[in-house]
Amino acid sequence: MSRYRTPALFLLLATVWGTAFVAIRAGLEYFPPVLFAALRYDVAAAFMLAYAIYVTDRPVPRTRGEWSLVVIGGVLLIAAYHALLFVGQQSVTSAMAAVVVSLSPVLTAAFARIWLPSERLAPAGLLGMGLGLVGVVVLSRPDPGNVLSADVIATGLILAAATAFALGSVLLRRSEAELPIETLEGWSMALGALVMHALSVAMPGESLAAIEWTPEAVVALAYLAVVSSAVGFLLYFDLLERVGPIEINLVSYVVPVVAAIAGWLLLAETIDPATVAGFLVIFVGFCLIKRRQLAAELPVLRAAITERL
Repeated sequence: MSRYRTPALFLLLATVWGTAFVAIRAGLEYFPPVLFAALRYDVAAAFMLAYAIYVTDRPVPRTRGEWSLVVIGGVLLIAAYHALLFVGQQSVTSAMAAVVVSLSPVLTAAFARIWLPSERLAPAGLLGMGLGLVGVVVLSRPDPGNVLSADVIATGLILAAATAFALGSVLLRRSEAELPIETLEGWSMALGALVMHALSVAMPGESLAAIEWTPEAVVALAYLAVVSSAVGFLLYFDLLERVGPIEINLVSYVVPVVAAIAGWLLLAETIDPATVAGFLVIFVGFCLIKRRQLAAELPVLRAAITERL
């Protein structure tokens, strides 16, 4: 059964993260969006910091460089990404939000090639980047007579969330500081939650009094904090060590499928042709940018399949 462990974990991670978009959409009926994201990471940070204390000998950052990693992770990967995502997802379906977020690997690859001095974005990579952005336009379906429609604004916010996540990933990669990933995630979650609480206080209509504490609200919050965040990141760390960063990126293209199916089953959301088309265009863009890495992985994958058969 051990040979099925990696694909099983991959599918489990895609399910956990894909259904998170449905939990967000459901929870937004009861929570103000930024406060909802902040509460999610209050709980997730407690779980992750406890886990860091258990598995590492460095549960607390020590140097200025290590704390800079926490600031990048907390501000960009946690606070900016989730605040923008939760606000944007008030107006779009779970599937559409997941498809826009699936642009993150494309943006990450593009930022890495632009930002890191040793890398350059080749013409095919530029085409892939352009296709990714075209996919987002297909999804938002802008009306020339109303460029500030709710769908366009919401899609733009989610695109900004994906951009913040991609930029944060590249800045973390540029840093020379090192920190156990569990410690980095735990403290980033804690800092990100604090930043989102500050944003929530400054936003009109966001307060604890605005929360409807229904059973559905509690389930949505608990699912996002414990399953999607704490368990999800632990699955991610395990798979990152097993398969490497190229293959783990592919989970971003299974997540929208899970989100679409779960949204259809649980929230009666529709899956329209524009959502499917946007997803396919973004996926082609990713393949163009990662063409060399994917080509290098194919013989390895083919050999692994042959061996298992």
